[in-house]
Amino acid sequence: MSHTSTKHPAQQLKPAVFTPQSIAKTRPSRLAGCTLAGLLTLMSSAAQADNGVMMQYFQWYTPNDGSLWTQVAQEAPNLAAAGITALWLPPAYKGASGAADVGYGVYDMYDLGEFNQKGSIRTKYGTKDEYLEAINSAHANGLQIYGDVVFNHRGGADATESVQAVRVDWNDRNREYGSDVQIDAWTDFNFAGRNNAYSSFKWHWYHFDGVDWAQNLNESAIFKFRGIGKAWDWEVDGNNGNYDYLMFADLDMDHPEVVDELKHWGDWYVNFTGVDGFRLDAVKHIKFSFFSDWLDSVRSSTGKPLFTVGEYWSYNKEELHNYITATGGRMSLFDAPLHMNFHQASISGGNYNMATLMDNTLMKEQPSLAVTLVENHDTQPCQALESRVQDWFKPLAYAFILLREEGYPNIFYADYYGANYTSSDNNCNNSNIVIASQKAKLDVLLQARQQYAHGPQLSYLDHHDIIGWTRLGDASHPQAMAVIMSDGPGGSKWMNVGRTNKSFTDISGNQSATVVSNGDGWAEFPVNGGSYSVWVEQPAVQVNFSCGNGITQWGENVAAVGNTDVLGNWDPAKAVVLSATDYPTWKGTIGVPANSRIEWKCIKVNNGQVVWQSGANNIFTSPASGTGSTSGTF
Repeated sequence: MSHTSTKHPAQQLKPAVFTPQSIAKTRPSRLAGCTLAGLLTLMSSAAQADNGVMMQYFQWYTPNDGSLWTQVAQEAPNLAAAGITALWLPPAYKGASGAADVGYGVYDMYDLGEFNQKGSIRTKYGTKDEYLEAINSAHANGLQIYGDVVFNHRGGADATESVQAVRVDWNDRNREYGSDVQIDAWTDFNFAGRNNAYSSFKWHWYHFDGVDWAQNLNESAIFKFRGIGKAWDWEVDGNNGNYDYLMFADLDMDHPEVVDELKHWGDWYVNFTGVDGFRLDAVKHIKFSFFSDWLDSVRSSTGKPLFTVGEYWSYNKEELHNYITATGGRMSLFDAPLHMNFHQASISGGNYNMATLMDNTLMKEQPSLAVTLVENHDTQPCQALESRVQDWFKPLAYAFILLREEGYPNIFYADYYGANYTSSDNNCNNSNIVIASQKAKLDVLLQARQQYAHGPQLSYLDHHDIIGWTRLGDASHPQAMAVIMSDGPGGSKWMNVGRTNKSFTDISGNQSATVVSNGDGWAEFPVNGGSYSVWVEQPAVQVNFSCGNGITQWGENVAAVGNTDVLGNWDPAKAVVLSATDYPTWKGTIGVPANSRIEWKCIKVNNGQVVWQSGANNIFTSPASGTGSTSGTF
């Protein structure tokens, strides 16, 4: 199905994109005395000119062999060369299940793989020294590092403590039932293996709000602690009545010792590791005001802007808007609604309305604070939020987030490198699941983002199947780009590229033809069914035109006229006059579209009188680069 646009759309203003790869390199002195509003303005303005791309450099099923940090150090040069500018690394500290822990069952945040705790020295990903070397290697190659921070809970306590508690309903955490009960809760964290290194702080029951296991009762339930100040925080996600409690031992963010210790850890972590920002886990389960205070404190004390993205996983855009408002825009959020749109499009068999692909998303409504993504570790097979984007649609989805101006795109490790999950890996009854590597296609899209995704954007998200947009370039990146995709039948779309008589080729390799823009700067770009194409402007090439035996009368000139705008589109009045320096051979060098079939003729012109070269047209194909030559004769 094809679609033809008939009107020039209004040029859209480019929003400031909150991708502060460059800001994290800002010297601390520049931040001294900077207000919050000034800091956020600084971060946005500095990021606007930077086409940054972050990568989630792990997946849920990363092998438990301690090799990931070494892999980061080794891959850093390749990732930087590919166009990645920042890496989101998994939680680096010791988890409740030791080396087997993905990192979200956090036990000791000061143990970065240095102490013999929970049955191992290393974490799932390696040792402390390997982690620091990975960060150093990333920095040496111009990559930033975002550390994964898990503050909501603690797991794997060293001992139980007796606590008075009450049971609450799993589906309505505001509803208590039964009488108060004394439970043995796993809340005593003494970190004997660390022996007070870096911090002497110990966690006890009064630092928590509740747990989901009573050891003395051998019972699983949500137990809310009794005591002064013990209650669920009200300013959290409203699912299940109140979503303060998520898992393990839930931290009490109203306790001043908890707040002070988490600030101390934040300062230590940034200064000790040199990370450039954070990915904050499970922010919707933590009272909204906490991270405003915590981020202000750590940014101020470390003198670093610290780009931050929060995981508020909700498909309701209004909940995301509300959190952004509540936190004063201090952090970006992952665009979960956009991911769900991609998922739905990929499973709709070509029947998804592609014109709505960006509807109800942060990418559309809060682009400067949207971290756009296709997949992550929670949406993988057999995870709680499983919502896999089918492999065939992933290149389209990545083209959408990488080549548009809105948002800060994030690439997922398993999509880049591919993955193979066995039934034992994913803890379910599925047979082996293979995720195809998109690396070859992503590398092309990353290159296109760096070279061509610049300047004004014109959108054509106006058709059920075929959508597209153009980027018109800027002074530093003068070549235009047109992106087109279809989830259904193939076809074409007229789009304005702001360039006349320019040839475009598809760097995705999905189309072999050359498209040439017309005299109004429009061109008809084709696309295959269920596919995408990235058409980029080819620079003009210089071609030497020669007309032999051009014997003329007084007042006559010889010119070249042909089938392109630069040759007048067969209009003698717009033909290019050649030079008679080598008379009777007339010559001239003309810039024509690269890699294009050119038909032309020599003409003699004199006050509107035209004499045409006889015979067939002169035909040649201009080179893709360099110079060329073609000749005709009277």
